Amino acid sequence: MAVVTAQLPFSSCSAGIGLRSLHVAEITATQPRLGFLEVHAENYMGETVALDSLLSLRRDYPVSVHGVALSLGTAEQIDRGHLGRFKALVECVEPILVSEHLAWSTIGEVYLNDLLPLPYTQESLDLFCHHVEEMQDALGRRVLIENPASYLRYRHSSISEAEFLTEVVYRTGCGILCDVNNLYVSARNFRFDPIVYLDVLPIEAICEIHLAGHYTAEDVDILIDDHGSRIAEPVWDLYVAALRRFGPVPALIEWDTNLPALEILLNEACHAQELADACRHLETA
Repeated sequence: MAVVTAQLPFSSCSAGIGLRSLHVAEITATQPRLGFLEVHAENYMGETVALDSLLSLRRDYPVSVHGVALSLGTAEQIDRGHLGRFKALVECVEPILVSEHLAWSTIGEVYLNDLLPLPYTQESLDLFCHHVEEMQDALGRRVLIENPASYLRYRHSSISEAEFLTEVVYRTGCGILCDVNNLYVSARNFRFDPIVYLDVLPIEAICEIHLAGHYTAEDVDILIDDHGSRIAEPVWDLYVAALRRFGPVPALIEWDTNLPALEILLNEACHAQELADACRHLETA
């Protein structure tokens, strides 16, 4: 199915939102100014009404495809059937960006409803790099890998997460989707400096930033990345720090639970764009 590629000024309007079914009709009718729309790949793997709506919007907006279930961190083989469906979707939509997670979510033929952490060891690094290369070879394009929100760590991990992700970049040629909210949540939960983490990541590899809301778990002093609220001020501050290090890159507002009115998502995207524009002006001043 042929798709007319959107020609919006992506470099000058680079803040986008995650496309959710609740907002499709309103976005189609009002065509708000947005840098791009991002979708979860698994919601569009088939000839469905949802895919038809996405292809219609693709004529007006760049689209990014974000995978959540390929389980690149698995100790087993990745699902070739799922990878094939992913490839077909990418060929159909022709997205500007494609991404997946530094995580695993499958055991045998069982899919777990979560993105689980992997130990950061040489063995898991070799496996993860192999799976990233397999995905990139199948799609015929560079893939971005997103840093996770962390709630536990493996005692036998011998490599820091930032170093692990950086090594994946060097070995596979992939890029990085820097989720600033995930980084803030992990840093708060494990009491490390997120700026030091950012400083380890290779500047040239950062191709997208995610922003989202989180909450504090009841009776436990940990933050949970739930994508269910406005972005907290400390996360905005960390976003500015990321912009200063990496320069303005496409930024996405993620909101998956307690979905608000479209106006609120657009307001968050507008603020992200204003901060990126301010950073750009400082660089050129």
